[in-house]
Amino acid sequence: MSVYLMISVFLCGSPLLFLQDAAAFYLPGLAPVSFCEKPQDGKEPQRECQEKIELFVNRLDSVESVLPYEYTAFDFCTVDAEKRPSENLGQVLFGERIEPSPYKFSFKQKETCKHVCTKKYSTSKTQDKAILDFLKKGMLLNYQHHWIVDNMPVTWCYDVEDNQKFCNPGFPIGCYVTETGLAKDACVVNSEFNEKDSFYIFNHVDITIFYHNVENGVPDSRLVAAKMEPKSYKNTNPDAPDCTGLPMRLGNKDTGDIVIPYTYSVQFKEEPNIRWASRWDYILESMPHTNIQWFSIMNSLVIVLFLSGMVAMIMLRTLHKDIARYNQMDSVEDAQEEFGWKLVHGDVFRPPRKGMLLSVFLGSGTQIFIMTFVTLFFACLGFLSPANRGALMTCAVVLWVLLGTPAGYIAARFYKSFGGEKWKTNVLLTAFLCPGVVFADFFLMNLILWGEGSSAAMPFGTLVAILALWFCISVPLTFVGAYFGFKKSGIEHPVRTNQIPRQIPEQSFYTKPLPGIVMGGILPFGCIFIQLFFILNSIWSHQMYYMFGFLFLVFIILVITCSEATILLCYFHLCAEDYHWQWRSFLTSGFTAAYFLVYAVHYFFSKLQITGLASTILYFGYTTIMALIFFLFTGTIGFFACFWFVTKIYSVVKVD
Repeated sequence: MSVYLMISVFLCGSPLLFLQDAAAFYLPGLAPVSFCEKPQDGKEPQRECQEKIELFVNRLDSVESVLPYEYTAFDFCTVDAEKRPSENLGQVLFGERIEPSPYKFSFKQKETCKHVCTKKYSTSKTQDKAILDFLKKGMLLNYQHHWIVDNMPVTWCYDVEDNQKFCNPGFPIGCYVTETGLAKDACVVNSEFNEKDSFYIFNHVDITIFYHNVENGVPDSRLVAAKMEPKSYKNTNPDAPDCTGLPMRLGNKDTGDIVIPYTYSVQFKEEPNIRWASRWDYILESMPHTNIQWFSIMNSLVIVLFLSGMVAMIMLRTLHKDIARYNQMDSVEDAQEEFGWKLVHGDVFRPPRKGMLLSVFLGSGTQIFIMTFVTLFFACLGFLSPANRGALMTCAVVLWVLLGTPAGYIAARFYKSFGGEKWKTNVLLTAFLCPGVVFADFFLMNLILWGEGSSAAMPFGTLVAILALWFCISVPLTFVGAYFGFKKSGIEHPVRTNQIPRQIPEQSFYTKPLPGIVMGGILPFGCIFIQLFFILNSIWSHQMYYMFGFLFLVFIILVITCSEATILLCYFHLCAEDYHWQWRSFLTSGFTAAYFLVYAVHYFFSKLQITGLASTILYFGYTTIMALIFFLFTGTIGFFACFWFVTKIYSVVKVD
């Protein structure tokens, strides 16, 4: 299992990347597939090309519910005795369930109103009525199909505001017209959807597959787009459908037998202007986020420049003058006139309270920081694009498992520098505390998904595999890192620590711990909140996230902002003769997670349409996991920035 995951991380690639001078090269992973027409003699083609085109179906999801469902849960047309495509760990964690479908095409062979299957229900039967009720619930909550052809989504493109075209990588099951005659969701596309208190199911699709010919003298083609338009037809003769007439209506009070025929039409069009390497562009370009992203970046850069100027002023002016003055003090009388941050030089490296917990948080935060940096780096190179489903999560999980060594090492080094001696407890907490809290929350959410029958529920075998990765790889690596951390000598401080702690004078309001911590998280959050909106959209509104270059830049800005804001507040506190900087530096930048949590609550009530108790619990359960990870990540950045700052300023001052 672990070998497969590691291979999948390093071999995942993107078909979208690096168009330069109209020439593309492909990173390892997804290779283009060539298609050709079936020879006239009926024999298989001699070249390495395919004549059959398979359509796969994925899970169904909705913006009004956190619960995704498998395709078979709604009793659509299925195919038996076909093997499901293999799924990586990331796909399983995201609840993707890709299955074969009965929709089969032959390249360049047009089909019109092709019958797929017919579903018959009787409202007098309890099981059939339950299936119909579940199907109606799916239409009421606007659940969306997700179909896949040649590893690209089958999109539904329609006009939106300002004459723009939006291409949705999914299409709805159906729609509902309320008792007052209000057409909801997709019912607005057809004026015939007009009967009150009625459901209209999209049981027919018009599919258009676009291709371009390979320019190497070989009559092969590659698929560059797949678009569809959902329609609804009642079809008076389901066995010989003509795809005309009234739409397929399901009334809330209908009784007797209900027959739903499923059909499709397919045609092929040549598209010479789209290359295989850029075939996802038309989907991504329909999401006009770029201008907003640049606004977010510029907003963040202004904050960074402001903080950088403040830090530079402190470092170059205030600190430079202070250090020069302190180093010129030769007499005892001059030394007695010390003030500000120099007065606490004998206490600034005093071990903090709850040093065990702080060291454990630093170890876990370091693990998360390196994991995030490497994952985003690979994503910027295109290895983790949307074309590689589940690759992003797979990469993150595998990196977290393999980064147990730096977590154990950092936790051990700082715990030893804090004077701790319970090294066994330290390494056990590093290996189990934060991962255990995340896993416990995740397991509770998984129980709810199991109870709801959702496809997002992790199978028991995958759950065991994750536990095996944790206990058999991550935990031993944490012990190895802790061994080297404790074996190495403690961190040497530039000044000695006094035996008797110095009394901290009365603090003004803005130098007290809580106000400083609350203020410290505002600026880092201000740098990321716009980017955060798109990330939450991709998670909860099922939109594609592909702008990893923007995200990596915001990541760097967040690191700089957390560091500079924490250094500024740390300097102010030291000047106020408050030397308890360790926990405060961690909590100051870590408090950004509290603002993230507040924003997530605002996003839930203002942007989402989620209904139901289970979906609400799942939203806040998963948000809690994200907030905890973000807290450890930002807190660790702030601590290391302050540790570097404090070590530097006291290392250049002469101490008697």
